[in-house]
Amino acid sequence: MTNRRDFLSQSAHGFGALALASMLQADGVAAAEANDVGSGAVLKTLHRPAKAKRIVQLFMSGAASHLDLWDYKPALEKHHGEASNFGEHVEAFQNGLGPWMKSPFKFKGYGQSGKMLSDVVAPLGEVADEMAFIHNVVGKTGVHSQATFLQATGFQNPGFPGMGAWISYGLGSMNDNLPTFVVLPDHRGYPSNGPKNWSSAFLPASTQGTTIFPQRDIPIEDLLPKSDFVTGDSDRDGLALLSRLNRGFEQQRPGDSRLDARIKTYELAAKMQLSAPEALDLSKEPDHILKMYGLETAGKTYGSEINVPEEAEYFGRKCLIARRLLERGVRYVQIWSGNDNSFPRRNWDSHEDVERDHGPLANGMAIGAAGLIKDLKQRGLLEDTIILWTTEFGRMPSTQGSKGRDHNPYVFSNWLCGGGIKPGVTHGPSDQWGYKPLDRDNPTQVYDIHATMLHLMGIDHTKLTFLSNGIDRRLTDVHGHVIEDLLA
Repeated sequence: MTNRRDFLSQSAHGFGALALASMLQADGVAAAEANDVGSGAVLKTLHRPAKAKRIVQLFMSGAASHLDLWDYKPALEKHHGEASNFGEHVEAFQNGLGPWMKSPFKFKGYGQSGKMLSDVVAPLGEVADEMAFIHNVVGKTGVHSQATFLQATGFQNPGFPGMGAWISYGLGSMNDNLPTFVVLPDHRGYPSNGPKNWSSAFLPASTQGTTIFPQRDIPIEDLLPKSDFVTGDSDRDGLALLSRLNRGFEQQRPGDSRLDARIKTYELAAKMQLSAPEALDLSKEPDHILKMYGLETAGKTYGSEINVPEEAEYFGRKCLIARRLLERGVRYVQIWSGNDNSFPRRNWDSHEDVERDHGPLANGMAIGAAGLIKDLKQRGLLEDTIILWTTEFGRMPSTQGSKGRDHNPYVFSNWLCGGGIKPGVTHGPSDQWGYKPLDRDNPTQVYDIHATMLHLMGIDHTKLTFLSNGIDRRLTDVHGHVIEDLLA
């Protein structure tokens, strides 16, 4: 009995080859989907059954204070204003070894877990039982650029791929009309290191993050032609000519992946001319969804002082767009809050005044993040979507000046939820001051968090590697353990 492939191969060469290629491609896509890997994936099958298919990373640029958001310390309230005594030599980044300083914000418990949250992140209280907190994360440096690299790429030096690039490389695309890895920066500008945080580095160039500024008139630069004389037909003809030139150039230089990656990027850009504007269009979102994300007053003109409605609108817009991208097949969305070295402060680097800066930033972030969690859950997407909240390091329990906090790379907090994460738990406490891990011999490192997330995506973090300069590189370097306590 002749099957469809035999029949096609025996047909006329032109039709048979075309149809067979199409069916083989379809079979390949179906096989990839069955293994939760997409087109272009280096992994042909997962290392283990996946609990998650996609990731949202919320990154607070400038170093958010764990002590003023969710790592409640009664000892600081009891000893507020007393001379700080750490019991050891402390290397401060600037001059932040003043008296002990309690949080300027009030804390209370939320949910069945009773998780203590400050009043500036109170909107997250509604979903506290969905979240898993880690309060013993340690860094390697108090320098913003290096610490940001470490959390974003797994290395504190430039030249390494962002985590989203590794996911794109390993698992491929779930939608060939949108990027696999999308970055939504702060509307005021890039964080420390800028696009190096989401670069592809030595991985194929097509795995790098695509930057979108959803609040700008042109969210994606150069996606559409700006000149009046460019017509739809001339644009298509130009792209077709470019494609022929590129393919001819590529055939003369086999083995060079750079051009192939660029060709794929241009081809994706052409597809995005139709798909991206629709994904970024919030006009058809119902009012109750817009309100959930803090967008009920979108478009309002804001004053020069940092304020909650402005922060809620800009962060909430990115969270809502993230949901729209995720449900359309984007695997990894990175959302940034805060830009690099802004004055007056528009980031989390609160050396001068924690209450002034953290208040609006945290409240706006919490409104958007809570909306994202609730929205994903009601759509059935939270169960296979991981949300990671992180920052480059924490802040000191002692004062800098009278109202600020200096850098603290010795301990800080992350939280995760969804995608196979055990809800309503707290892992790894910090000490009574929030200065270092309570158990200094067993801290949590970024490698452990990355290893855990890859595990939930069906990937063994030791096996997703890329040979670069004679070294099998991986996201977790030579470190990392899956945090079993966080697995549902």
